Amino acid sequence: MIAAPRWALGVIVVAGIAAAIALQVHRDTSYPEVASPVEELYFTSGDSIGRLALSFKPMLADIYWIRAVQYFGSTRLDAKGAAESGTESTSHYDLLYPLLDVTTTLDPHFNIAYRFGAIFLAEGYPSGPGRPNLALKLLDKGFAVNPTKWQYLYDKAFVAYWSLKDYQAAAHWFSEAAKVKGAPPWMPGLAAFMLGQGGDRRSSRFLWQQILDTSEQQYMRDNATFHLTQLDMADVADQLTALLQRYRAQTGQSVMDFSPLVRAGWLRAVPADPEGVPFLIDPQTGRATLHRPSRYAPLPDEQPGAAAGPR
Repeated sequence: MIAAPRWALGVIVVAGIAAAIALQVHRDTSYPEVASPVEELYFTSGDSIGRLALSFKPMLADIYWIRAVQYFGSTRLDAKGAAESGTESTSHYDLLYPLLDVTTTLDPHFNIAYRFGAIFLAEGYPSGPGRPNLALKLLDKGFAVNPTKWQYLYDKAFVAYWSLKDYQAAAHWFSEAAKVKGAPPWMPGLAAFMLGQGGDRRSSRFLWQQILDTSEQQYMRDNATFHLTQLDMADVADQLTALLQRYRAQTGQSVMDFSPLVRAGWLRAVPADPEGVPFLIDPQTGRATLHRPSRYAPLPDEQPGAAAGPR
């Protein structure tokens, strides 16, 4: 039997992939009511797919990455919609890590898949799965095959800081990132800053500003801008809470909204976030806060263990 030439096998693989994509497009067009573009994975091993893909691993990695992004986006919409309507969501991001794992096995140098994938995984529910442990696992995988990428250790530090509130671990990973050749000169200072400041807003603002100033990807800059604005809203909430306390002390009245303060001239208008969603007064704590539909809710001090991202 004459073995098929390598180019012929390549044509067969490409034809198979093209047919699968065409079938998926037909499926999505014919059945638009399916909420998530990925309901199950027929292959969960990147190694197995890689053996079948021959020299087409990078192309398949791109396809799996696109599917991961689609899955994350659609699941996020489903979960947020359920949260805002008060219903129970069936979307739990179960396939997100397997999709990212296959992607990065097919292409071990897929930088964006590691870094953005870690952001997706660390997002607090319902904006993400709230799985910082899997975010760290993905970044460990990336650094193991790309040991010159200090960014993976930097991202680990940030997951430890923002999602786990583990400031000692964050300082450790900032220090480890600083040891990698090519790391920016300001990296060692982050470790000392983290040990000295812990989890206060100044350290949060400093870290997000560093990401905004140094990141090459627009998504990460947008993410940093969101969090900086969210921190601004937390500062505004503190100022409003202090104003409420002074109003109660002077008038002896406990208010349930800001209208009395507006009528008394203490405020010019009912305070709102940058998109016009008004601040509320928490009836249990008496503090000013934001709730849905504000995309900045919950504010940082109200979401322990969560890694909120752009809504």
